[in-house]
Amino acid sequence: MPELPEVETTRRGIRSALRGRRITGMVLREPRLRWPVDASLVKSLPGQQVRDVHRRAKYLLIELERGTLIAHLGMSGSLRVLPPATPLLTHDHYDLVLDSGKCLRFNDPRRFGSLLWVTGDPEAHALLKDLGPEPLERDFHVDYLARKARSRKVAIKQFLMDQRVVVGVGNIYASEALFRAGISPRKAAGRVPRAKLDALVVAVRDVLGEAIRQGGTTLRDYVSADGTPGYFRQKLYVYERSKEPCRRCGTAVRQIVQGQRSTYFCPQCQK
Repeated sequence: MPELPEVETTRRGIRSALRGRRITGMVLREPRLRWPVDASLVKSLPGQQVRDVHRRAKYLLIELERGTLIAHLGMSGSLRVLPPATPLLTHDHYDLVLDSGKCLRFNDPRRFGSLLWVTGDPEAHALLKDLGPEPLERDFHVDYLARKARSRKVAIKQFLMDQRVVVGVGNIYASEALFRAGISPRKAAGRVPRAKLDALVVAVRDVLGEAIRQGGTTLRDYVSADGTPGYFRQKLYVYERSKEPCRRCGTAVRQIVQGQRSTYFCPQCQK
């Protein structure tokens, strides 16, 4: 599933193509995404100018003159900027046609992505209103994390992936950040020492920042707005490296299941 670096890479890729442009049409080929796409958008979006493109957690917020489109890539989705005449792929579900002669095209084989329309403050929408702080912004710091972790018995990996605690740290980057901080993913969040939590904040910021600079991580489906894959996979220390030697100490990387998701860690480097 695309995580924060992939969504941020997409935002940066489409923002320059969308900002200041006017939507001249919408082509809706398949409304049956995670939630049905409102068919009335085909008539209401044309004529509106794109003011900006923001990101909140793993959601893209396309700010228009009369409201905001909240887009999610789902598990396998991608947004690309293309000429409208570009031959369609099997799972191309909608186009936003722009006055520049380009279009924003959404492809999603699994159809777990979404496109919602809201008026007013998008941060008040049910999907966004209870989210935690952004991990790359000032509100995410050791004092905050220690306060949230206090007395919590949940494993630190699940704690870190809780979007009410901090947004956008999905399975790949949680495993990688915990490795860098030297924390076992099975340790109870409330038993992680403050010094380790401080290291974890730094590790989360570092791993996400590096992944954004590398264009994200492509494991299977993800491509950026120009169709290129993310290259951070070459930088992964533990994720999907089960039984391979740890890049630091040579111990075999282990794989376990936590919350129905695979977790990867080095039993020697992470305590």
